[in-house]
Amino acid sequence: MKNNKRIFVTFQKEGLHKWPDAIDHPGVEFLANEHRHMFHFRVDLQVFHDDREVEFILFKRELEGLYTEGTLQLDYKSCEMMADELGEYIKENYPGRHFSIEVSEDGENGCLVEFINTDPTKKLSEYKAAGKVYSDGRGGIYEVNESGQV
Repeated sequence: MKNNKRIFVTFQKEGLHKWPDAIDHPGVEFLANEHRHMFHFRVDLQVFHDDREVEFILFKRELEGLYTEGTLQLDYKSCEMMADELGEYIKENYPGRHFSIEVSEDGENGCLVEFINTDPTKKLSEYKAAGKVYSDGRGGIYEVNESGQV
């Protein structure tokens, strides 16, 4: 039996959005107007060993920071668009892994998008991770240089 380990993080961000095409859908026309939500995120990320390969507190802070620093924006996007955009970041920065992203409006309704590594023959060591800082799981951190060395 193969073991597929994953960590998960959750966080929330306030945002505004609207769906202009809602005027063509009876019963939800109000969605065409700008309205506020507390968007709830849950990100599951595949890990390859059980000793904090990706430390989830640091991972959560990293993802939250994307919105705080303005790298990613919430406003005027659907939940699916937000998940896809965040997924591009994770795919680039945590390559070779399966992961999923759930985004909901106020923790009530939302989407789940699964990102499946379609090249399972590629080993994690074949991906470049230069400049990335990792936790060693024992309170220390290390950085990977341009040649992929610690």
